[in-house]
Amino acid sequence: MRVGFIGLGRMGQGMAGRILEAGHELRVFDQLPQNMQQLHAAGALIADSIAQVSDMGDVVISMLPHDDALDAVVNGPGGLVGSMPANTVHMAMGTHSVEQINVVNQAHTGAGQTFIAAPVLGRPDLAAKGELSIVPAGPADAVEKMQPLYDAMSKQTFRAGEQPQASAAVKIANNFMLGSAIESMGEAFSLVRKLGVEPELFFEVMMKGLFGAPAFKIYGPMIVAQEWDSHGATAVIGLKDADLVVAAAESAEMSVPSVHIWREHLLKAIERGEGHLDWAVMAREQARQSGLE
Repeated sequence: MRVGFIGLGRMGQGMAGRILEAGHELRVFDQLPQNMQQLHAAGALIADSIAQVSDMGDVVISMLPHDDALDAVVNGPGGLVGSMPANTVHMAMGTHSVEQINVVNQAHTGAGQTFIAAPVLGRPDLAAKGELSIVPAGPADAVEKMQPLYDAMSKQTFRAGEQPQASAAVKIANNFMLGSAIESMGEAFSLVRKLGVEPELFFEVMMKGLFGAPAFKIYGPMIVAQEWDSHGATAVIGLKDADLVVAAAESAEMSVPSVHIWREHLLKAIERGEGHLDWAVMAREQARQSGLE
């Protein structure tokens, strides 16, 4: 396939690399020229503008950090709405609000263009290995056409129907559950530490009992060792995810009390200058409030 790719942060680098390795023709664009150099050395073409990257023919993938960036790429001067050919698909793979996904979908539909929302589940190390999970939603024929790209980037695909907002809802809800899992671990580890239990022992009980799942396997050791260097989402990104949960819940006219707890812990960590650390640092904030640090 002929693929344009916009947004080459840590996730985008790995995803674009997998597409290139799978033999697809790739043209990339990023606001930071240095982010394109490694892929260019591997065989990707470099675009000088959004309009140039959108002229690839099959699909333009965006992997952008927030709603404002997506809106600028789609609706801004020289954006996809004004430059993308009608036979090209835009597939947004970043984490975005339900509201923004609906705005983008309406803009593309109004321009006679096709839009798919296909957020990914996983960390940058999994992106580099092609082991993400992808949740696409959009016109069925367009989603089907993208399967070779899903195969290159992921280990599994969960099709969420024809309404792009459905995939955004799945991604936001998944991040809500993950944030809640990290928060609950932070509270549980603080509790056992306060009562004289070694956290390593409690972690073993977790893994050999009811909680031997990836979320606990990945973040539990970070909390036990109190090592907060970011290998995935930072506290700043985690706060964005919390805000997306709150916004989605408001649009659904419902309450999600748990998110406010870990959102507050992330805010405190960011206020302490720890926004660059892994969002598991919310567990450190719980330890501080428990008098352990």
